Amino acid sequence: MPKNKHMAALVLTSENQIQRLNHILNTVKKHQTLDLTTLKTPPNPQAWNIVEVIAHLNIAYGKYVEKINDALAKSADIEKESEGFKARRWQKFVFEGQRPKNGVRKMKMKTMKRFEPLLDKTELTEEKIDEVFDEFFDLHNHFKQSILKSRNKDVTKIKITSAIGPIVKFYLPEAFEFLLCHLERHMVQIDEILA
Repeated sequence: MPKNKHMAALVLTSENQIQRLNHILNTVKKHQTLDLTTLKTPPNPQAWNIVEVIAHLNIAYGKYVEKINDALAKSADIEKESEGFKARRWQKFVFEGQRPKNGVRKMKMKTMKRFEPLLDKTELTEEKIDEVFDEFFDLHNHFKQSILKSRNKDVTKIKITSAIGPIVKFYLPEAFEFLLCHLERHMVQIDEILA
């Protein structure tokens, strides 16, 4: 058996996922305190501004809320928390497509219509912007609670279909990883907007 056969395994743990999510939540909290002009100004006319990136993340996670709730409800309770979940090859490939490498987004992807932020840039008042951020924290607090709940569930039985369609199905730890990689990708996008 080749030596590196096990090296390539990606083991997903709730500790790692919670740490990364906390880091993102703290980063977005800091972004919320930026002045309105910074939040509303895209780097170029074709690009999104910071508020639009956050609105996109709300849409993307929103597509998973019911699926995650359903999977958690259907998963059996377990006594002892698992040591980690080994991601499957195809799912790992999907994560790698999203995950930024050394602070760089690899492949630029066209956003599917149903994930596009539908904000009227002319109506981005302070109140509207706060609503977008509040929704982000509500949704991503659900995300955090879901990761915590999954620690005491058998996550090896129920799969959920990804929001991009049935070509990708995830077990819960894989869905969480995909969503985290997607968040991390868009944190890099915000860094690019602020650069």
